[in-house]
Amino acid sequence: MTVVTERPAQPAHPLAPRNLWAAAASSYVAIAVVVLLVALPLLWMVVSSFKSPAELVTTTPTLLPESLAPTNYVEAAKRIPLARIFFNSVFVTAVGAGIKVLLAIMTAYALVYVRFPFKNVIFAGILVTLMVPPQVSMLPNFALISQLGGVNTYWGIILPGLGTGFGTFLLRQQFLSIPKSLTEAAEIDGAGHWRRLWRIVVPVSAPTIATVALVSIVFEWNDYLWPLILITDPTMMTLPVGLNTLRNSESSALGYPLLMAGSVAIIVPVLIVFVALQRYIIAGLTQGAVKD
Repeated sequence: MTVVTERPAQPAHPLAPRNLWAAAASSYVAIAVVVLLVALPLLWMVVSSFKSPAELVTTTPTLLPESLAPTNYVEAAKRIPLARIFFNSVFVTAVGAGIKVLLAIMTAYALVYVRFPFKNVIFAGILVTLMVPPQVSMLPNFALISQLGGVNTYWGIILPGLGTGFGTFLLRQQFLSIPKSLTEAAEIDGAGHWRRLWRIVVPVSAPTIATVALVSIVFEWNDYLWPLILITDPTMMTLPVGLNTLRNSESSALGYPLLMAGSVAIIVPVLIVFVALQRYIIAGLTQGAVKD
């Protein structure tokens, strides 16, 4: 009796049309759709910031503006002190986010490498702050800051938000994943805590620190409610508050181009920072997820 064995089917070539179509349909098409959903509103906002009210409020809209002259930006700067407001946001964001990241680094290092009583209890307290909405502390913070004379001041805007439970938690998890042999070798060589922190721990944890910095920058830049409560002087407003003032100054549909110009001034700097740090985000969020 002759036994006939069937040969296993040969797998299709990776570049076969069927495989290429399956790969495109399963990944690239979905990515393209998501990118369009995110990018199109931003592009429409930028284009609208150069249009006149007649071009924007019409039944026959056009894709591109008739002129690229920054008329709306000039008019927005006349309605509100745009240059001073932009400086206020840059200063508050740079100082606030910088101090916040610095405190998070040192707190996370102490929770991992320094021995002191009730360390786990303190860490649990930091985690509890993640469950408390920031709006709950608005009234006590305003009462305290106003009594200290912090109304219409930079430090009054910055001080209440310097603590970051998220950044401390993320950096602590990252520091726990660093091999102890690195810090122990430095300790044997006579390095103290300060030197170990800045010569070993911080360089190794650069992606996670960049992630915390990006989150802090975005939060400080977009913070609206606290500056709105604390600031009454127009020259001390930040950009989100200034945009709200611009909206109130022109409540009709004719003010939409001015609002688009103000929105571009708020969003573009954050996008630039995001593009500069985006390669660290995924690495930073996953670097401390697994402990050896």
